[in-house]
Amino acid sequence: TTMRMITGYLLSDQGRIYINDIPVNSGSLETRAMIGYLPENAPLYLDMEVTDFLTYIARIRGLDKATTATRIREMVEICGLASVVGRSIGKLSRGYRQRVGLAQAMIHHPPILILDEPTAGLDPNQIAEIRSLIKKIGEERTVILSTHIMQEVEATCGRAMIINEGELVGEGTLSELLAKRGTAMRYHVAIRAASDEIQNKIEVFNKVHLVDFEGPMEDGWQRVVMHSDNKDGIGEDIFRWVVDNGWMLKELHEEKASLEDVFRSLTIGE
Repeated sequence: TTMRMITGYLLSDQGRIYINDIPVNSGSLETRAMIGYLPENAPLYLDMEVTDFLTYIARIRGLDKATTATRIREMVEICGLASVVGRSIGKLSRGYRQRVGLAQAMIHHPPILILDEPTAGLDPNQIAEIRSLIKKIGEERTVILSTHIMQEVEATCGRAMIINEGELVGEGTLSELLAKRGTAMRYHVAIRAASDEIQNKIEVFNKVHLVDFEGPMEDGWQRVVMHSDNKDGIGEDIFRWVVDNGWMLKELHEEKASLEDVFRSLTIGE
């Protein structure tokens, strides 16, 4: 909904949206000229050939013939479409259709590119390709994308905004958002000892504030998750604690807070 209001597809009921100081509601044609938009389901004519479709979009955008030809060559190179030129869009894979969708969004060289769930429905290889392409495009223009996949944000974005039920609940660089989660870290530990024995000893181990028992493993090993707010890390302290108690240690893995943890914390309070 936010993206549709920014692009002028929907009028906002309240508040104001400006693109380069131009109000979207009253200057829709001016602001649309500065935006390239790729909805979640790319608006493509499946029976058209790739470059014919891009030519059609370029003419709608008001480009002359010479500029259109130049821009199509650029889009074919930037979006990696050389291998599918001459083919109808309907015969392309979903990954290549997304590339064509990106090309049509950029054909008029807009300073702002808005992408709605750009990797939805793609396989892992296609996702990696589209993410790499978006990151490259973002080096020379503003790219705004929406996604529910936090790994995608970490892979492509410099800043993020988290919206929950229409309210902005988090905003900033990735490091700033991670800081909202605090310094909490989790340690995954596999110890050869009984759970009740570990529980008795953990009560005097003041380096952790919460312990989750994930269950016994084979041959008497117990997997435990220890939570700590110590910003300096307590991996060595856990190791010494295990040794001092005469137990064997099989695994000790530190897990720092992720953007997904921040998202859950800001939206459902976990």
